Amino acid sequence: MRWLLLYAYSRQVPTSAAAVTLVGLAVWALDQDSGKGPAQVWIALLFLTASVAAASIGLGGQDAALDRTAAIRWMPRRAAHLLLIGAVAGAALLAVQAAGPNLAPAALVVRDSAGLVGLAALGAVLCGAPFAWALPTAWLGFTLLGPALPGIAGEVAGWMILLPATTASTATAWALFATGTLLYAVAGPRR
Repeated sequence: MRWLLLYAYSRQVPTSAAAVTLVGLAVWALDQDSGKGPAQVWIALLFLTASVAAASIGLGGQDAALDRTAAIRWMPRRAAHLLLIGAVAGAALLAVQAAGPNLAPAALVVRDSAGLVGLAALGAVLCGAPFAWALPTAWLGFTLLGPALPGIAGEVAGWMILLPATTASTATAWALFATGTLLYAVAGPRR
């Protein structure tokens, strides 16, 4: 059990958990009036992206050389870390929804959590752990502020905001999750 605590501290889990909690409290406090209205997906997307971005800083340790030479198998730990980030981000949003505002359907929360975690993992592999937040944040910015594309390209580019019944958007999210998780588990973060 001691190694788990050491791992959590080395990956800044307490700080990330505090950030996710603060974002959840802010969303809950600021969005009390919308509990009876239609789902506000964009607030849910902001919450999920902020949660994943806060946790993504822990996708790399303090010393990359030490991580690479450690006598433990990193692959399952890295994959478990990604799964935990997605589960916590999704569960935190669902807890906020249970306490008040109706932001998004549960299926959308699960799908978007998985896709955002995959993007963060790809960000860690391509840019390094300190910049793992860049890909999920950039995709969110494009989704909310960019032009709406027609057809399948629009469903792929706007996967975050479309309902889970859209096949192309759901396939995109799960493909990002699978690709990001596999690459991060095998290669780890960029130095």
